[in-house]
Amino acid sequence: MATEKLKIGSKAPDFSLMGIDDKSYSLDLFKDKKLLCVIFSCNHCPYVKAYEGRMIDIQKEFQSDLYIAAINSNDEVNYPEDSFDNMKKRAKQIGFNFAYLRDADQKIATAYGATHTPEIFLFGENRTLQFHGKIDDNWEYPNKVKEPYLKNAIKELLDGKEVSTKETFTIGCTIKWKY
Repeated sequence: MATEKLKIGSKAPDFSLMGIDDKSYSLDLFKDKKLLCVIFSCNHCPYVKAYEGRMIDIQKEFQSDLYIAAINSNDEVNYPEDSFDNMKKRAKQIGFNFAYLRDADQKIATAYGATHTPEIFLFGENRTLQFHGKIDDNWEYPNKVKEPYLKNAIKELLDGKEVSTKETFTIGCTIKWKY
């Protein structure tokens, strides 16, 4: 179980995780883009489901400068909807345009200090943490978003500026830890 969150300015912990395309992913595979957004995610959480379209849109809008890597760390024994096979099905059904990775032993969620889904960690060019928190201020109604935190952070970094809102509280379901 995660006990300490990454702090702003921390280096991204490396990982070697299997993607739904049956390829192994590490930080090195994402090095050719300016930004990397790691999103702890899953299949069953209603907050994640509400944000999937926005995640797809953000990847599409910033595809030349940003990679999104969604990581599912949930216990699949007690939450079978979050199994690797179901991850593949969900990604195909929804049309994910980003990497969707399985953290079966939960070591990466622990390394990042992740506690919720969706939980955002945005890293700059040198893979230091620049933003941590939630995608925006309205998970239920995308048309009523007033603060698109993640998009603002991405734009500020791409404009060579410092991120104005570096952290927000996270909202969503808790990561389902193995006990």
